[in-house]
Amino acid sequence: MKDIVVSNKVYYLGTNDRKKQLFENNWPLPNGVAYNSYLIADEKSVLIDTLEFGSKSDYLEEIDRILEGRKLDYLVINHMEPDHASMTGMMLRYYPELKIVGNIKTFKMLEAYFGLDKMQFIEVSDSEILDIGYHKLKFVLTPWVHWPETMMTYDITDHILFSCDAFGGFGTLDGGIFDDEINFEPYLLDEMRRYYSNIVGKYSHMVQKALAKLNGLSVRFVCPSHGPVWRKDPGKVIGLYDNWSKHISEDGVVIAYASMYGNTEKMADFAARLMAENGIRNIKIYDVSKTHISYIISDIWRYKSLVLGSCAYNTGMHPMMVHLCHELEVVNPKDKNYALFGSYSWSGGGLKSLLSFAEKMNWNLVSDPIDLIGSPNVAKMEGFQNIANKIL
Repeated sequence: MKDIVVSNKVYYLGTNDRKKQLFENNWPLPNGVAYNSYLIADEKSVLIDTLEFGSKSDYLEEIDRILEGRKLDYLVINHMEPDHASMTGMMLRYYPELKIVGNIKTFKMLEAYFGLDKMQFIEVSDSEILDIGYHKLKFVLTPWVHWPETMMTYDITDHILFSCDAFGGFGTLDGGIFDDEINFEPYLLDEMRRYYSNIVGKYSHMVQKALAKLNGLSVRFVCPSHGPVWRKDPGKVIGLYDNWSKHISEDGVVIAYASMYGNTEKMADFAARLMAENGIRNIKIYDVSKTHISYIISDIWRYKSLVLGSCAYNTGMHPMMVHLCHELEVVNPKDKNYALFGSYSWSGGGLKSLLSFAEKMNWNLVSDPIDLIGSPNVAKMEGFQNIANKIL
């Protein structure tokens, strides 16, 4: 492959994983995922993060070729998750004099996973600078975005932010590496939001703290460890993270339901029709038993309002609705308008369980909950008009 140059002596080394089915063995990857690593071939050479082990067969050869036989001096580990650091052991075997750069929390994990000798580790603190020649690397500690050891590396000279998981997303890079080479919307935007809402969203308050640290830095390039490199409009991706971490939502409604025999589904469709008649244009309906929760959570993060409905199941709510509610408790989207509904045949329980869940979320309830026995009809569903009137 041709060298992919980000800036002066800075090279993109990445690969596409189209084989992995689940990210973290949990989140579906229908469009794969890209792993990004970066090599700075300066007076001192620096590798910024590695790739997932086994994802690129010629990775070491490519580093060797760019360095033209010189040794690799430093490996900067911004984040210890295996899709960025699992080749650390191999790098140490290939370059035995290699120095590993990270913070004190990085070292504790390196010691646990690789048995790293302290003599090979360079501990850096917040705002510390490593001079490698033309480039000067400043380290910005960003804990809990999204692990405790997470940090970013900022090149003072060329204004490059190596951000690791921050500003990244799901999806492969199909030819285009840079933002000006791709159509970002809607495919990569949706996959970036799905990544943020499910993996990073829980730590949104820490994202805001990280963005405050970056405020005032001139950023010409954003180089994440997943997704495209931003060189034309880096402010766009930073702005997306700012909005998402502030829980700024678009007008729209997500209706997520669990239905065994179709009655709760009819209620969801009836509610959606009333909302459309009221002029609401962004309405998404999801059957929680069919659609993976990561897509539902992504749209819940995107839109202002949420309606949840469940049939009764063993005197509680449907197990797949339990799953969604559990994950919503974890990622904790804020500032939502919401309404609830349920259906049952004898003792109920679905709506009662939804109410118990909603009490934990501190959202804005817009209308009285609706719980129907048996088959729904227009008369029984009269209360949905109030929901449709007040949901936005």
